[in-house]
Amino acid sequence: MPNPVFATSSTSIFEQISRLANEVGAINLGQGFPVGFEPPALIEAAVQALREGPHQYPPMMGLPALRQAVAANAKRFHGLNVDWEREVLVTSGATEALADSFLALLDTGDEVIVIEPAYDAYPTLIRRAGGTVVPLRLEAPDWTLTREALQAAITPRTKLIVLNTPMNPIGKIFSEAELDLLEEVVLAHDLVIVSDEVYEHLVFDGARHTTPFSRPAIRDRVVRIGSAGKTFSVTGWKVGYVTADPKLLGPISRAHQFVTFTTPPALQTAVAAGLHFADSYYVELKSSLETRRDLLLGALRREGFAVADAPATYFAIADVSGIDPDGDDLAFCHRITREAGVAAVPLSSFYGARDVKTHIRFCFAKPLDTLEDAVSRLSRWRETHGRKLAS
Repeated sequence: MPNPVFATSSTSIFEQISRLANEVGAINLGQGFPVGFEPPALIEAAVQALREGPHQYPPMMGLPALRQAVAANAKRFHGLNVDWEREVLVTSGATEALADSFLALLDTGDEVIVIEPAYDAYPTLIRRAGGTVVPLRLEAPDWTLTREALQAAITPRTKLIVLNTPMNPIGKIFSEAELDLLEEVVLAHDLVIVSDEVYEHLVFDGARHTTPFSRPAIRDRVVRIGSAGKTFSVTGWKVGYVTADPKLLGPISRAHQFVTFTTPPALQTAVAAGLHFADSYYVELKSSLETRRDLLLGALRREGFAVADAPATYFAIADVSGIDPDGDDLAFCHRITREAGVAAVPLSSFYGARDVKTHIRFCFAKPLDTLEDAVSRLSRWRETHGRKLAS
């Protein structure tokens, strides 16, 4: 018989919506993949590395050049002093890094606090590693982590807290006060934070990302995960990295050894070059995304969608309760994909209980003309269908 964790899991909502978008010819603003942002110098570095080789197994921990670049990037942008030889591991994407971390750090019955809304891979991977998911729900519109909610989620079996900052899907940047609270609780209860920071460079309006790994008191209790896919808009490359104290990275690297073992060396070489790009690359990336964010948010609001601000990531969250009398975000996303020709993702897929059905997520990391086309389609749809929905 198959393992029940995977046997009872459905196909990812992102894959489902993308398939539907392809079937009906809709503009896909659902799945979070950027279009048109790939740095030409990064692609050329990969091409050159493919031509020159080598093409055999690279070191299990990752190419030294990339591990050094990860450490240097952390120093440049976050002031972190990282020992690349003992504290950096290269993985085949951030999701593999998550899987490695859960497999390495969890025993059967350990409880893991997952802050919701959350990436749907977290609970599945935790359960397969033997852990028990304890959801901690943040509430709209402020999405604030409170002491009361955090303390209520902790039991004697709590082992890990999964933190995603900046946070997919809501774009939340955890505040210093919230990080203070997490530090206090981690120390008081002997916990570890698995910190998913794949959107660390996609923070807007002059704000700054702060990693809990930068806090001396809990530095040895934080597993920091990054992603070249998000930083360089090459999600198909699946190159991720883990930064952690050796006592945590040791078992995580052993898990990695038996999950994927290595990551394509040419892609590692290219990502190492990318992490050394001048600051201007990161500034321009943020500026480009801010322009697209402002275009989409403004247009959605004009069309009657109640859209929250998006201080980070490349997602916009719209409250559709005012224009969806059925109160079913999944059905609503299917409807606009088919009728308007614009795909979005239901926020209910980011909750274990699937009971928050009032919000949907759009991705704005697309060409400007694509976003403008999507807005026009939604506007036409609202004229023909939206009034019926709201009546």
